[in-house]
Amino acid sequence: MKAVRFLVGIGLAMVCLSLPSMVSAGQYAETPEGREFVREMSERYGFEAGHVTDMLASAQRRDSILDAISRPAEKTLEWFEYRRIFMREERIEQGVDFLRQHRKAFERAESEYGVPAPVIAAIIGVETWYGTYKGKYRVLDALTTLAFDYPPRSRFFRSELVQYLLMTREQGFDPLEVTGSYAGAMGYGQFISSSYRHYAIDFDNDGVADILTNPVDAIGSVANYFHAHHWQAGEPVAERVDNNLPEASPLLSRELKPELTVNDYRQAGIAPEADVSGDAKARAVRLVGENGPELWLTYHNFYVITRYNHSHLYAMAVHQLAGALEARAKQAEEKDGVSNSL
Repeated sequence: MKAVRFLVGIGLAMVCLSLPSMVSAGQYAETPEGREFVREMSERYGFEAGHVTDMLASAQRRDSILDAISRPAEKTLEWFEYRRIFMREERIEQGVDFLRQHRKAFERAESEYGVPAPVIAAIIGVETWYGTYKGKYRVLDALTTLAFDYPPRSRFFRSELVQYLLMTREQGFDPLEVTGSYAGAMGYGQFISSSYRHYAIDFDNDGVADILTNPVDAIGSVANYFHAHHWQAGEPVAERVDNNLPEASPLLSRELKPELTVNDYRQAGIAPEADVSGDAKARAVRLVGENGPELWLTYHNFYVITRYNHSHLYAMAVHQLAGALEARAKQAEEKDGVSNSL
């Protein structure tokens, strides 16, 4: 970014010709869509028109963003490939350290919102490796690129661009400086702008809901997000069951939201071990594992995880990472207990 700014005025045209896929600056403020966006922000939300025009003029189209959004991992990988990304020893170990480092925040979040600490940590671990990789794109560049140059979802991303400017104004952030993912998600938990405004909280009571740099606020905000989407404390998420459903079985639904019941699956010969009532909602999903097909029975809380990312692969990765973190943390506590007693 600094190199591009340095070259402005002494060779930007040459840079753009030699690297056409990297950036194209200043175009959005001059388009009819851009001018309409400026008018909306000024008339509806009270922004100074010239300020919004200047922001759009500084925004840079990123073709790498358009490439990335067209091939998300959740839609291109099988489960065993996707699982390898997240179920890595170093991610588990660092997750246990993250839980230990922020123990008080996790305990408070679990107590207030009913969401287990390992689930909160797993979300942050999957999203950003516990804050290590929060995204390299300016959020302004990501959202303008997708709002004005990605027709399949331009309406959604234009709305997110509106939400972004409102969020940065409310939190006192510089909209030209915030960085995030190729889709404009931000911070430890990778909230999009609308989610930031609705669910990010000031968990440490310092006057700012900062999930960009503050892990305590991020922990509380992820817990708040799950609570708002009706996480059921103490209820199961998913369990692996015998793979005895035929490929064309109507009990294998493509919808993320469970509509059938545990009794429906019991009548088909699937006997879950989880302590759930027969009328509890459930959904069976078949995944391609390392050693062949795997059948999983998923419950309401699994669906809640998909409200964060609409993919059963994503939800399964969070579920399994949370289980690994819980098990490893218990091992560490038992070891510490033995060491302290010696």
